Amino acid sequence: MTHTIAQWRIQRFGELSTADLYALLAVRVAVFVVEQDCPYQDLDGLDDIALHVSGWSGDGRPLAYARILPPHSRFEQPSIGRVLTAAPARGLRFGVGLMRRSIDATREVYPGRDIRISAQCYLERFYRSLGFQSASAPYEEDGIPHLEMLLPADADAVDTDPG
Repeated sequence: MTHTIAQWRIQRFGELSTADLYALLAVRVAVFVVEQDCPYQDLDGLDDIALHVSGWSGDGRPLAYARILPPHSRFEQPSIGRVLTAAPARGLRFGVGLMRRSIDATREVYPGRDIRISAQCYLERFYRSLGFQSASAPYEEDGIPHLEMLLPADADAVDTDPG
């Protein structure tokens, strides 16, 4: 597997080819279900209303992924979720580039809106580096400690390295 992002894509559900959708769903299951040993319903009926942000290797494999949900679908605010970096690409700061692109896309589609996420607690410092602030006490989601975090509409991200 190539360990560089050759192409970033921001696509609506209907713009994803069948092969690309399959690859994205496969990497989501690999990370969230298999690696995290967390059986949960990944296919939650929200992918068709989401904006999909993905980074692809030169050989056509997804290395980074997130989805943006519209307001009032998961939270009152637009939200970014299913954030991942594929195992072979970790440690290369693709997560920073992925989140910057996701934040920018969210702000473009939903201008003037705060952005809410449900973050795994161990990633709180990472999301704080991007300007998010804790917005809840920790809670369990699918057996993993999470907390809600909010990026105010007028906040500038702290970490601007596009990764």
